[in-house]
Amino acid sequence: MRVRLRFSKVGKVRWTSHRDIARMWERAFRRVQLPLAYTQGFSPRPKVSFGLALPTGAESVAEYLDIELAPGATVDVESLPALLSPALPVGIDVLAAIGIDDRADSLQHEVTSCSWTVEVVGAPVDKVERLVADALAADSLVVSRERKGRLSEDDIRPGLLSVTITGRDPVVLECELAATPRALRPTELLRALAPDGGIEAAGVRRTAQWILRDGARSEPLPAPLDATDAPPAPSLERAS
Repeated sequence: MRVRLRFSKVGKVRWTSHRDIARMWERAFRRVQLPLAYTQGFSPRPKVSFGLALPTGAESVAEYLDIELAPGATVDVESLPALLSPALPVGIDVLAAIGIDDRADSLQHEVTSCSWTVEVVGAPVDKVERLVADALAADSLVVSRERKGRLSEDDIRPGLLSVTITGRDPVVLECELAATPRALRPTELLRALAPDGGIEAAGVRRTAQWILRDGARSEPLPAPLDATDAPPAPSLERAS
């Protein structure tokens, strides 16, 4: 049996790397003695699959984790949020859990776009409005990206699906950015808006991940309505 968990990552724990978060989850599973399936071989590991990696420094109320239970194990899936949240660090809370088809595609394969809330500093709202309008009207937006130690020039305009200004003091952007063929990060969007600098992200939060099935868009697992209410935590350090 496979189970999908939706969890949040907010507050100081947002500076914890994706790899360390994975270790925290493994410790939590051991603490609550969850009967997970394990890989074979010299060093067995629990069969756990994360969704899209979250940039270090960003918050999220829409992170996902798929786990595989041991053959024959019985678990009350609805009780998992209350069971696991106390075993995790402060700032990580399980928001929802559901059983999924064993044949379901991986989250990294299914997710096509993500929604973000970005608090912007460094420029007044009227300037940010002009920058956003220019970006949406542009045929291309080229930024430099580093991958495996190499720089490349990429046109990110196809990945900019939508961006609107929903706050003026502070300036807040609501964005939907593509996750394929390569995920577009909010900080890359800001570099495209102002190539010479001048604006930065003071707070970044992922609010949704989206999948397409039979032409309909949906979340892999909806969260309680109040899970996305709080604004992103401001920070003077920029998310990577």
